Amino acid sequence: MLHTRSKSLERHLNTLLVVCLLIPAFALTALADGEGGGIVATTIEEAQADEDYVLLGEYVGPVELTAERTYQRVGLQVRAIGDGNYEALQSLGGLPGEAEYDANVASLFGKRLGEYLILSGGPYAVIVHSDHCVVIDEEGDRIGRLERVMRESPTMGAPAPAEATILFDGTNVEQFSVGQMTEDGLLMQGAEFKPMFQDFNMHAEFRLPHKPLGREQDRCNSGFYLQRRYELQVLDSFATTPVFNGCGALYRYQTPDLNMCLPPLQWQTYDVIFTAPRWASDGTKTRNARITVWQNGVKIQDDLELKNKTGAGQPEGSDLLPILIQDHGNPICFRNIWVVDRGLTPIVDFPVYPETEEEAPAPVEPQTIEPEDESNASQDQEE
Repeated sequence: MLHTRSKSLERHLNTLLVVCLLIPAFALTALADGEGGGIVATTIEEAQADEDYVLLGEYVGPVELTAERTYQRVGLQVRAIGDGNYEALQSLGGLPGEAEYDANVASLFGKRLGEYLILSGGPYAVIVHSDHCVVIDEEGDRIGRLERVMRESPTMGAPAPAEATILFDGTNVEQFSVGQMTEDGLLMQGAEFKPMFQDFNMHAEFRLPHKPLGREQDRCNSGFYLQRRYELQVLDSFATTPVFNGCGALYRYQTPDLNMCLPPLQWQTYDVIFTAPRWASDGTKTRNARITVWQNGVKIQDDLELKNKTGAGQPEGSDLLPILIQDHGNPICFRNIWVVDRGLTPIVDFPVYPETEEEAPAPVEPQTIEPEDESNASQDQEE
């Protein structure tokens, strides 16, 4: 193992050991006390007023997990839950959406101490800085370093095909029977589409605010009610395990295959293929609705059959109803929304990428980070 300690670690090692023992208690207190309220930041500038925002995010890198000095790629997602408290998910193979990602994640808990955060919950502790993490084993030895990454969906900014109906491009809300814009040209929650669609492909981009004290459905809640019947949930589910009412879920009906939610205030994408149910003249349903969803370029719902409406959706019927972007009292922003009506113009290539398909980037995978050379360890470990 690597036995060189950083000077920063030597100064704070006793604090580290004490805090690691107390972290579960801090976390439980935060979960019990943090019921709504607190900061709700809709821009990065507003969020930076909260010291906790600086440390949340995604980190990835090599960690020495065996005595044979074998490094494994590890991903870490850090989520602020208010008042200096954090939750995190650690996964082998990297971050959700990467080829080697292992969904058997470990939960960590942490407390911010000044400008850094200490996470514990597994066989090692993680010291989180604003741009990287240092991984420490039970003896206080450094066994790895994770770098902060900022991922972006490969379908971000996807141009609307010529056949598409452009619902929102930042210029007006004429395609909505109900709709409002922010001062900087973004669509607000609570918008209802004016055109109605039966079978369609939809691209939409959304941004969740920073709301660290929000819990469960109070954490930046919205959703796309397709035909006002089937809700594709929008929620700040970053750094949590997939659930049936989280981001990417068909609300309370089907959990996403993978939680691809990115940190708050990062733009995210939904690309949706929806096929409406079919009905006979006597009002009986002859075929259920079906839906495929990509979140941030990764397929999370694969040709799912919808046997009925979801959650608080309107009852199923043969009549068309408009798409609604739910207003659940949280300031969610949307942009670049367009729909291809497949009944009028069948489309083959979907999702659409800003580049040609051959040049499209791999789904939200940050650059691989190689283990550092041991010969440079002493110099690199000065924190």
